[in-house]
Amino acid sequence: MSEDSEKIKRLVSFKKSLEKKVGDLETELKDLQSMLETVSSILLEKGFKHAEISTEAAQPETLSSKAEIEPEREPQPPSTSPEPESVTPLKTVTGELLASIFTSENSLRVVPAEDKTFDINTPPFTQFLVERVLTKMQERDNELVRTGQLDPDKIFSYNIIREGDVIREIVIRNVDADRLRELKSSIRWTLEKMYEKIKSQS
Repeated sequence: MSEDSEKIKRLVSFKKSLEKKVGDLETELKDLQSMLETVSSILLEKGFKHAEISTEAAQPETLSSKAEIEPEREPQPPSTSPEPESVTPLKTVTGELLASIFTSENSLRVVPAEDKTFDINTPPFTQFLVERVLTKMQERDNELVRTGQLDPDKIFSYNIIREGDVIREIVIRNVDADRLRELKSSIRWTLEKMYEKIKSQS
């Protein structure tokens, strides 16, 4: 009986190991499928705009959807914002805080958690969030402006403030209720995938 019991223990342990490996592979497969869709989309679509990267020395560097960046304007911390803001925490499924979204009127700011370091080069930040979500929203608004359906002042815009390659804040303007829901979901998913990759590499 003791020998059978030992075999069962080993089998149970082996089963758990297999389940973990299957889970890891499923996660990796989903990430690869997402990246494949991103690459396919980029190859199929002509003329999409790359977000411009500003690399000014001694200033927080920014990845921006605008052609020009006003150097005098620096990001304001949440506590000094003149407008009332609502705060939405973005967490992983296990409750780990990834970032906070500060929403004010038709704009929002995403501030990563103090203990998190998100690099713009970590997938799927640029491939998914910037190119497939933020840039696409701006392109749709540009088309509406061209057809006279939207005031130029109402065009969706974004600004990614960074130090080196580390994301410090994401500022997004001219956001309606529908886009706000989509953005919250897309940003949370992106940061969670980035956090998983960071953990796997540490």
